Amino acid sequence: MPGGFFYTNAPDASGLPKGLCMTTETKRPMGRPTLYLPAHCDTAVALGREGKSIAVLAATLEVSKDTIYEWAKVHKEFSDALTRMRALSQAWWENAGQEAMFLPGFNASVWAKSISCRFPDDWRESTKTEHSGMVEIAAIERRIVPPTGN
Repeated sequence: MPGGFFYTNAPDASGLPKGLCMTTETKRPMGRPTLYLPAHCDTAVALGREGKSIAVLAATLEVSKDTIYEWAKVHKEFSDALTRMRALSQAWWENAGQEAMFLPGFNASVWAKSISCRFPDDWRESTKTEHSGMVEIAAIERRIVPPTGN
């Protein structure tokens, strides 16, 4: 009998009452089987070489982005492939911008916006204001001002 639960009318060997019993044989995993295949690592790297995103990988494999991230948690080789995919994709976009920069019609602002959204860790535009030095307070004066009214 495969692993799992079954109902019996006879008491078991320990003399426990009849009812729902659990077999000691190997249990089958619950839930739907995974769609993950080790070949997905090669697909991720190949798409990265074309400058594609994780959304494109998910669409190509016909799964959700959440599934992609879950596979990366469970399969170290897939996590490594995603890291490589991101690096290859960023290199593709940087090379594309560099090659097109001096061509007529190149829209630098569109390219800059695209790359800063795709790779914010390396390309985010930010402004930072720092205040340095000390402010010295000579005196604090408390004044009670009577209300003005008609």
